[in-house]
Amino acid sequence: MQPFRLAGACALAALLLAAPEARAQNRVVRVSLNTELQVLDPIVTTINSARVFAYLVYDTLIGMDGGGNFRPQMLEGWEISPDRLTYSFTLRDGLEWSDGTPVTAEDCIASIRRWARREPFGGAMMDAVSELRPIDAKRFEMRLSRPFAFVIEALGRSGHQVPVMMPARLAQMDAAVPVPEVIGSGPFLFLRNEWRPGERASFIPNPRYRPRAEPADGLAGGKVVRIDRLDLLSISDQSTRAAALQAGELDFLEIAPLDFVAPLRRNPNVVVGRPQGIDQFLALLNVNHAAPPFNDIRVRRALQAAVQQPEVMAAMGLPDDLVVPTCGSIYMCNAPGSTDTGTEPLRNAGIERARNLLRESGYNNEPVILLHAQTSALLNPIGMVVADQMRRAGFNVEMLSSDYATVAQRRLRRTGWALAPIVNNGIDLLNPIANPLVAFNCSDVSPGWYCDPGLTDLLRQYAASGDPQRQRDLAAQIQAAMHGNVNYVLAGQFSGPPAWRASLRGVVPFSFPVFWNMERR
Repeated sequence: MQPFRLAGACALAALLLAAPEARAQNRVVRVSLNTELQVLDPIVTTINSARVFAYLVYDTLIGMDGGGNFRPQMLEGWEISPDRLTYSFTLRDGLEWSDGTPVTAEDCIASIRRWARREPFGGAMMDAVSELRPIDAKRFEMRLSRPFAFVIEALGRSGHQVPVMMPARLAQMDAAVPVPEVIGSGPFLFLRNEWRPGERASFIPNPRYRPRAEPADGLAGGKVVRIDRLDLLSISDQSTRAAALQAGELDFLEIAPLDFVAPLRRNPNVVVGRPQGIDQFLALLNVNHAAPPFNDIRVRRALQAAVQQPEVMAAMGLPDDLVVPTCGSIYMCNAPGSTDTGTEPLRNAGIERARNLLRESGYNNEPVILLHAQTSALLNPIGMVVADQMRRAGFNVEMLSSDYATVAQRRLRRTGWALAPIVNNGIDLLNPIANPLVAFNCSDVSPGWYCDPGLTDLLRQYAASGDPQRQRDLAAQIQAAMHGNVNYVLAGQFSGPPAWRASLRGVVPFSFPVFWNMERR
């Protein structure tokens, strides 16, 4: 077992002693997420901890199962007219908010509208909606002015900005400002009076929640809570987190520290997950198209050639079965939407080719500022290897190292940076209309500010097409356009495996942690 660092061990001990009533119960699960819970509204932030929070305390109309299929969740079901322009939705019986009031169609309509103001998939859907109206307390109707083939997928979107349902009085507030209350219809209640930001967030079962009858499957099915309390503990030090899991002071890690995966696998008291396909991460370089030198497509293509994915993935330190050394698909490799279309530039990557392209571009040794999230276990090695590859290709790289929160803020500025390594969950990349590598084309809301007018037309065609083969063809063309314009540069596909104590059973495998169905042996 790795030894505790003194400061980290003391901090963990303080957290555990602060909740003696929790430690006294055998049915308490103690968790360390990869990011701290700081914002309690999943509509106004894209931080992954807020997504985990969303599925604890809120519920959605439609849920994605572990196979990527969309099933009714709060809904009893839906009907679609033959011309596919009218959708009729019916809520399940007996749904209540955590304050005891009934869930109504009006609440759902207000919640859909609030979410769509902040999320591109929802915005694309609402652009096609001519009317969204209640029929009665349990039923509502959506009428489209033109075809939009992905209404169900949009309402079941499991992206960072989750289409959660909340009471209309809250959903009607400003979508850019966090709601002042946490009132949901999900499986857990948030103990707000015990919340210590940066330390601990606690949850107990919601007695008003009505789980579905079917077995739990991903974000779908019966979300039956089998524990008495869930504590999310903020522990930033990676070795402390790993040691605490092995010592039984923690029960679950959202992502096992990558350097500790091999020893954790050897521990009979620990289970290490093995995410594959859409449950893995895609490493990306967020390229700033708004400022030199990457406002020049020739320089972007030199960068694309400089990045050799196997070198980047080797630096992650993961076992071979958790890495895809080379992946050119923006929809993830080893996944239903995988395609090689347009990936020739990646297959021909190499330092010599990058040097030639950079020389031909007219690049004049201008500084390239790389935002380096030095404290991130995932992003630190990606940034280090990419910077080395770029320097070997002839780029004048200046690394601006800081924590991830600082990087995230600096990325919002159009100047002062050129490149930032990031990672995306595979489930957020499945549909082009929601995929951030293409969905924000020619918009002002996403760092990078890429723009390809031809891509806009392809996205419109895709949104309107109801033919699966046509959708696949268009998705391939969209991928080729992304690589051709170098919206982003792909750096490899890998797993950020969860790890948990072997005494836990019923862990639902998914791209991010969920805590229903889980119990202690």
